[in-house]
Amino acid sequence: MLHHYLLQIFRNFKRFKVTFVINLIGLSTGLASATLIYLWVADELRVDAFHQKGDRLFQVMETKTEGGAVTTSANTTDFLAAALLDEMPEIENTTVVTPPNFFPSFTLSAADHHVKGVGKFASREFFDLFSYDLTIGSATDVLKDKSSAVVSESLAKSLFGTATNSIGKSLTWQIMGLKKDVLITGVFQDVSQHASEQFDFVLHFDALKEIIGIQGAQVNWEGGGPFSTFVVIKDGADVVHLNSKLGNYLGVKSKNASHRQLFLKQFSDRYLYGQYENGEATGGRIEYVVLFSTIAIFILVIASINFMNLSTATAARKAKGAGIKKVLGAERKTLVFQYLSEAFVVTALSVGLAMVITALVLPQFNVLSGKHLALSINIESAAVLLLLTIATTLLAGSYPAFYLSGFIPAEVLKGRFSTPSPERWARKGLVVFQFALTVMFIASAFVVYKQIDFIQTKNLGYNKDNVIYFEAEGKVAEKADAFIAELKHQPGIVTASSMMGNIVSKMDGGGMPGSIDWNGKRVTMNSSLVNYELLELLDIQVKAGRTFSRDFPSDVDKVIFNEAAIDAFGIEDPVGKIVGGNEIIGVVKDFHYQSFHEEVKPYAFRLEPQSATTIMVRIDPGATRQTLARLQQYYEQFNPGYSFTFAFLDEDYRAQYVAEKRVSTLSGYATGLVIIISCLGLFGLIAFTVERRDKEIAIRKVLGSSEAQIVFLLSGDFMKMILVAIVIAVPASFFLMTSWLDGFAYRIDLKFIYFIAAAGLALLLAWLTVGIQTWKAAAANPVKRLRSE
Repeated sequence: MLHHYLLQIFRNFKRFKVTFVINLIGLSTGLASATLIYLWVADELRVDAFHQKGDRLFQVMETKTEGGAVTTSANTTDFLAAALLDEMPEIENTTVVTPPNFFPSFTLSAADHHVKGVGKFASREFFDLFSYDLTIGSATDVLKDKSSAVVSESLAKSLFGTATNSIGKSLTWQIMGLKKDVLITGVFQDVSQHASEQFDFVLHFDALKEIIGIQGAQVNWEGGGPFSTFVVIKDGADVVHLNSKLGNYLGVKSKNASHRQLFLKQFSDRYLYGQYENGEATGGRIEYVVLFSTIAIFILVIASINFMNLSTATAARKAKGAGIKKVLGAERKTLVFQYLSEAFVVTALSVGLAMVITALVLPQFNVLSGKHLALSINIESAAVLLLLTIATTLLAGSYPAFYLSGFIPAEVLKGRFSTPSPERWARKGLVVFQFALTVMFIASAFVVYKQIDFIQTKNLGYNKDNVIYFEAEGKVAEKADAFIAELKHQPGIVTASSMMGNIVSKMDGGGMPGSIDWNGKRVTMNSSLVNYELLELLDIQVKAGRTFSRDFPSDVDKVIFNEAAIDAFGIEDPVGKIVGGNEIIGVVKDFHYQSFHEEVKPYAFRLEPQSATTIMVRIDPGATRQTLARLQQYYEQFNPGYSFTFAFLDEDYRAQYVAEKRVSTLSGYATGLVIIISCLGLFGLIAFTVERRDKEIAIRKVLGSSEAQIVFLLSGDFMKMILVAIVIAVPASFFLMTSWLDGFAYRIDLKFIYFIAAAGLALLLAWLTVGIQTWKAAAANPVKRLRSE
């Protein structure tokens, strides 16, 4: 019996070659796309999910209401962790940590060996809460005092040859003009690629407190802080009840802090659900997970629609065979099984081809997605493939199987077979649905591209191009003024200056205390400590007053605000006013130091050259390579033993939109696939339409119909379906893109021409697909078609 089924399947494949090839290409392409997206989605869902205490591990968040605006932040004070552990019986343990990107890369030295590394400061309990596996040392002791350091295996091997040799060795870290010796007390395995934060070493938090001048337990509940607080709750603790207690916690501590409420957010959700609006969680990267999962489903559905449409379109040629089998005693369930088996074989072949395509495309997909995905065959993946094969078989083959097995033998064998009206409408509906999705994909890809182009080309309020930066270290940190002065005389260098940190920022309330009170208003303030000529280097435009000048030594006590800060304070004629204990000497025009997702927020510049440890250099765009080579040579001569490591400012800016850029690129590829699969299905349908009506076409030509008339006749129904799809898709895609653009504070205007262009492209592609086939049929010699009559 099995041999018979396989023989029948093989004969059907030979008989309907076009159907078989189109289904194989369409399904394998769709399955390969779905597999790639599945690998990406599965990887995203694994981020931060590896911690053993993950179900009880939470981050403390703060919601703040000021001036009618509600903001949510992960920034907390340094003393909150200890206070919560003492006062909240539901909490088992806590730790305080510097947040991601709080510091640029450190310079680490052992003997005469210098390397770069990403580090963080954390309290003693850090390794007890988080499952960063220690290969040497215990979680409770590795951060026992402020001279302790715990390093990754890679860093230990880089500095000392082996992890074991590093224990007890002295390590010198240096950053932002700060330098300190510590002892290595532990080694942890390199941080998993599924961790949202990557780092090379951990230092004791008390060392940071000492450096920034926090003596003992300085408690001020009215102020905020730039740190992160994490807690592990006890087994069985009620998180909802604990959040209700935390909501009033700060208000109880100080009536001036009643506008701030604390709450807990599960740590494993931080990566995917990190976006808030008006104090409410509104999503985050999970939106892209849902988006691409939906795209994968739609691509599979479109490929399955091709299968269903082509199978039902060939029903007339298979009907007599089904009728004869029924007359000979075949039951309907036997025919259903046969047709489902045929669908299963096609799907299984498609899955095999899809795996080959996936393996070939995966390296390039990793480049596009910024991940390290691998296609591995194990029990889990085999089960997923089997489930995918069965699901696709049922999705694509069940309707044709029940449809073909339901013919009445007597009617079919008498030649009275005709497609019922509901079947024709169902087939047309599938084509409409398919091309509606195609139009939506094209329109969405076009709008995403326009928004990304807008982001990349809009005037930011400062000039990011041809600016490099690097951290002062070694002799450069000790003699920064002399180094910068000499830099300005190097060929190819336009100017040089310095600042603390980077002008491109993702943090709110940067610096300490992070807010300024004036005239009864408390304004959250982002700030930078800068050197002379930094504003000129970045080409930040002055609206009123002046910038910092060496002609005025008292400028070290002055401040420059942006327009947003002045508006927040409500100051008129601000130059000369005293705000926060500092005189305003200038106001600069607003500039986008955060991404376009955010409104421009208050910003302050303060003059403090000794703290401005990030060297910024504007180079001549006409000789970039030669200038960088000379700069490296000069740097290594000035600072022997240290390597010249730099970054471009415009790359940091683009990094803010890496997710959107990937969405744009991947949606472009997805759109291309949808177009190809949809046009393949349309090609198959028109091919069978032409084949079924070949004698009608020949008779019409003999009776005088022109080729153009025949093309119009054959393509008319299909073009009507495409037009209906466009009518459905345009408003749907407009709604979808409006929702996506709402995530940007600065965005393009949605123009109707975008959707008209998408509709026009889909219509053109459909017409070309249909037109080529119909013109070929219309141009054929009618004598050959009628010779058998």
